[in-house]
Parts: sequence; C-alpha cells; structure tokens
Amino acid sequence: HVQLVESGGGSVQTGGSLRLSCAASGVTYASTHDVNCIGWFRQRPGKEREGVAAIDSDGSTNYADSVKGRFTISEDNAKNTLYLQINSLKPEDTAMYYCAATGSTWMPWSLLLASYKYTYWGQGTQVTVS
Repeated sequence: HVQLVESGGGSVQTGGSLRLSCAASGVTYASTHDVNCIGWFRQRPGKEREGVAAIDSDGSTNYADSVKGRFTISEDNAKNTLYLQINSLKPEDTAMYYCAATGSTWMPWSLLLASYKYTYWGQGTQVTVS
C-alpha cells in the first residue's frame, strides 16, 4: 500500500519561507523499479491543479515558470522523503500543495509537471500567504 504524507505547510507573511516534506511508505523514491518521477503540485483557490516542481530518476528537475528561483525540490533517499523549499512567498502562492509520484515507466522531461502522469498522491498540506 503506497502512502505519501505531506507536512510543513502553514500561514506565513509575504516574503517568508517554508519547507514542505513528503514522506513515502510502500514505495521507494530511489528505486526506479517503483518510481520514475516525484513532484510537487498545487491547487490554488478557484484554479486547476498545476505542477510546481518535479525531479526524475536521473536527477533532472523541472519547475513552473512562476516559481523558478524561489522554489527548490530535493530528496533524501535515506529518509525516503521529498522536500520543497519555498522562499520569497507571495500571496498568489496560497494553495493546497500535494506531492505525487509516478510509477516506474519512463517519461520525458517535458512531462514532469503533467499531473495526469502521476499515480500516487498525498492528501496535501495547506500554504497560506498573507
């Protein structure tokens, strides 16, 4: 049974920082037999879910233009945990943030932020910026 559990969300002021975490069980991020890509997505009020940052098994990353230079995705394979460091927060970053993982099938870098490619999803952690 695969489970992804996010944490680290909260309410912060504009310009603040947060580090989101996503701990996995039932699947190993470092094993391409389990997972090819892992990523962060968000859903802002009244908007569709969008890809924020993702990393594939080769370590290649992809970021949404709106977060480049402010968000950093990383993983700790020993802890089987994915992180998202978010800096210089803006009110428009207010959203529910989800982590997700694909299956083992390879996919191109250009689709790293395509939510439909992801199989496993966490329940989300809320980030509110005021």
